[in-house]
Amino acid sequence: MTALETLGAPAGVPVAAPTTTHTYERAGVPGSGTTRVRRVPQLLLRVLAPLALIGLWQLSDTLDWVSPQVLPGPMAILDAYRELWAVGDLQAALPISLQRAGTGLLVGGTAGLVLGVVAGLSVTAERFYDAPLQMLRTIPFIALVPLFVVWFGIGETSKVALIIGASIFPVYLNTYHGIRGIDRKLLEVGRTFDMSRWETIRLVVVPLAMPGILVGWRYAAGAALLGLVAAEQINSQAGIGYILNTANQFQRTDIILAGILVYAALGLVVDVVMRTLEHVLLPWRATHDGR
Repeated sequence: MTALETLGAPAGVPVAAPTTTHTYERAGVPGSGTTRVRRVPQLLLRVLAPLALIGLWQLSDTLDWVSPQVLPGPMAILDAYRELWAVGDLQAALPISLQRAGTGLLVGGTAGLVLGVVAGLSVTAERFYDAPLQMLRTIPFIALVPLFVVWFGIGETSKVALIIGASIFPVYLNTYHGIRGIDRKLLEVGRTFDMSRWETIRLVVVPLAMPGILVGWRYAAGAALLGLVAAEQINSQAGIGYILNTANQFQRTDIILAGILVYAALGLVVDVVMRTLEHVLLPWRATHDGR
């Protein structure tokens, strides 16, 4: 007897046999074999496009489509890296540049976090300093370079101050909006359970605002690297910017491109670190990976 007959279907009526194919396997739900198979082509696509661009780049250099003085090929840039490594310039420049970017990001991000939390929790604080911060945010931080040189000189202080100015606003905005975006009903739940203000912040506000806060830090990390590029053009005596300025004086396009690619690699590493931090701090957060 079929299931439909058990539920009262007329006897003798043909009933289609249940299919055993599960739609979730075809849709690529996590845990299915199809999902694991699809990940391989996706990884290949991520690698194939950069490799194709590098191959085309090298081909244009080999066939002299572009002058080496304008755009050296990948092999020439590898030779530039070997030269920088052999003389020790690259090893000496990286820690200095990372220290500048890290210090500016830490100070600026912390300041933006504190300002965002206070403005998100206090309407009075928001009315006091949100409007001035919004006006300052619209000023490109690169435009502040001459002013910072006048204020702080051409030493390390002006460089770090520029990076601070670049990284403070992303953290502030995302922290503020992350807190203000919390559903008021969830805050009322805390009052229902007689939570203190500190317990409400620790158990309700911080976990719900954490995704926005981390997004702010991620944007701030990228902004800190942009600020680093601008800051190291201010009479740098060390760092990646110093290598670029020296190479520009001697018209070494290969070393200039090598330094620019170092900035790009640093940005990629920082983005990977911030993504990993999000996964560690927010393991419960559902993500969409494009499957």
